Amino acid sequence: MKDNFSTQSADYAIYRPTYPQELYDYLFSLVKSKETAWDCATGNGQVARVLAQYFDAVYATDISENQLKNAFQQPNITYKVEPAEQTSVGNASFDLITVAQAIHWFNFEAFYTEVKRTLKPNGLFAAIGYGLMFIDKKVDKAVHKLYEDILGKYWDSERRYIEEGYKTIPFPFEEIVAPHFQIKTTWNFNQMIGYLNTWSSLQHYKKANERNPLEYMFTELKEAWGDDAEKDVHFPVLLRIGKLA
Repeated sequence: MKDNFSTQSADYAIYRPTYPQELYDYLFSLVKSKETAWDCATGNGQVARVLAQYFDAVYATDISENQLKNAFQQPNITYKVEPAEQTSVGNASFDLITVAQAIHWFNFEAFYTEVKRTLKPNGLFAAIGYGLMFIDKKVDKAVHKLYEDILGKYWDSERRYIEEGYKTIPFPFEEIVAPHFQIKTTWNFNQMIGYLNTWSSLQHYKKANERNPLEYMFTELKEAWGDDAEKDVHFPVLLRIGKLA
């Protein structure tokens, strides 16, 4: 699995959007027991922190030690530096396994083997993510210019799974058709810039060119933003839920 987020892990904890409570309520309504959960590729522990409010124990793993250093600490969360494809837990350990905005980086076959090994017979697996945000026509146009024209070749090939709404990832489970959810938040201009700085493609660009591409886009983004102190921001949520077939 690629580690594209260690270098900006502090910004990731600050600027990445959070999933709506409605999503969690729906997901938890499907889980029969709430003893143990595994949040795989937990990053800064955003999802693990919510799981910890409902489950007795949460196991949260990531390959990035820097990400885990910025993670939310709670007594019933155990953080481990481990790859998604190989964990140190026993068979049939978890009532729920989640992976948020990360499954597209995995070796699918190896990861799913680990999911099937560690999931309880009545357990649930959920792959969660979000697509490109939309704000308004002017801002979206400028952001798309950055996304496609400037950073297009710097996105990893796995990004296509996000663009395809996770519909094309392998999914060897008995699938539960989920409703559509959105992340809804409010940002000021600096929060948008902070979020854009967390993009893996932007980090790739900086390494290749020794400059931040936002230097070229800052004025255009600012003009597109206009005089509004804050704007509404929406992200489409990607969600695949399944149980052992």
